[in-house]
Amino acid sequence: MIDAGGRRTTQKSQNPQKKFFSACSACSALIVVLAAACGKKGPPLPPLVKLPLAPADLSAERRGDVVELRFTVPATNTDSTRPANIERAEVYAITAPVLPPPLALTDDQIVKYGTKVAAIEVKSPRNPNLTADADDPADEVDAPEGGGLDQGAAARVEEELDDSALQIAELPRGPLAPPNGADAAQGPLLGPFGDPPTRTYAVVGISTRGKRGPMSRRISVPLAPPPSPPGAPSITYDERAISVTWTDASPPISGEDAKDVLPSRVLGVARPAIAYNVYDATHSEAPLKLTASPIAELKYTDARITWGEKRCYTVRAAEKIADATIESDPGPVVCKTLVDTFPPAAPKGLAAISSEGSIGLIWEPNAEKDIAGYVVLRGASADGKLQPVTPAPIQETVYRDPVAAGVTYTYAVVAVDKAGNTSPPSARATETAR
Repeated sequence: MIDAGGRRTTQKSQNPQKKFFSACSACSALIVVLAAACGKKGPPLPPLVKLPLAPADLSAERRGDVVELRFTVPATNTDSTRPANIERAEVYAITAPVLPPPLALTDDQIVKYGTKVAAIEVKSPRNPNLTADADDPADEVDAPEGGGLDQGAAARVEEELDDSALQIAELPRGPLAPPNGADAAQGPLLGPFGDPPTRTYAVVGISTRGKRGPMSRRISVPLAPPPSPPGAPSITYDERAISVTWTDASPPISGEDAKDVLPSRVLGVARPAIAYNVYDATHSEAPLKLTASPIAELKYTDARITWGEKRCYTVRAAEKIADATIESDPGPVVCKTLVDTFPPAAPKGLAAISSEGSIGLIWEPNAEKDIAGYVVLRGASADGKLQPVTPAPIQETVYRDPVAAGVTYTYAVVAVDKAGNTSPPSARATETAR
């Protein structure tokens, strides 16, 4: 470095130790300032609001003009604690076009412009803030109380599709708004795709303070007319199964009637193929669907044979539109009492064994589940008439017949079921006692 007099001088470097302590002093001052700032009191944070999870497992089945909805009541909150802070579950429906984002309806629009189909009361916690984590013991908190459904229970709701349900909802106008009912009605009666109006359903849990939790998944049900129901089924049965048959719900025109029908073709999209669901209508207040999914065949086999029981059946026609199945109204109910008039098979493997003063018999047991026992038949000649030796059916498949020595006898065995039906006789066996 050059000084004021033009002489070169050497600057002494700063002590590294002093630099280190100077930097540390600055850091310490900064930490003190930050600590002081963290210690200042601000406004209190609002309490965490616990909301129920979205109702799960929402499904819909349409039978005629009735839509049946099923879902599972929430049992936990959105933060995974339990029990759920829920007072009721509200079911909403709206008839409007189903459009992809960003044109799809929001949850708020479904609640505001849709119809509240049902409000199902649910057992609620006494104190919603006293909750347990998922891995805590079950008795960590008090169980929900009240007169509604249990949390986690299956809920069922029905809506009848009246004229109001068929009206397309009036939605606010906007650049991203789906078409209103009036706009949707303009144009040809048959559009290029032939899609019917759709009614969308969703369920939401309401907290004890009236706050909505997240909404369930949405499920859409087409509002197309249901198919016509089939005719009365025919019921036949044997000892193994019941056979239910019926006629087509919409048989093609044939024979003399076909001469009066002009040639034609379908405008738009043809209706889906007809399939069928079979119901056990023995208990009319709670019919039991027997088919896991609609079947195309006009026959159903029911292997549930219980003699003496009355069985009633009805059949519904079903159409698949998009992802939904639309069933017809039920067809006529036909009942029949199951009476066992079917004899068991003849016993097999009869063998006669001679011994001193008696003849022993042995045979194979029958496979039928309703066998009551066996009757042993005996005669003095191989081709003569046989008479019962045992006064009542015996359970065993062996029999010892005490007879005189030197006399030849012929035997056969018949099986008897619990209804009193008697099988044909077994093959005969002949033996002489010693």
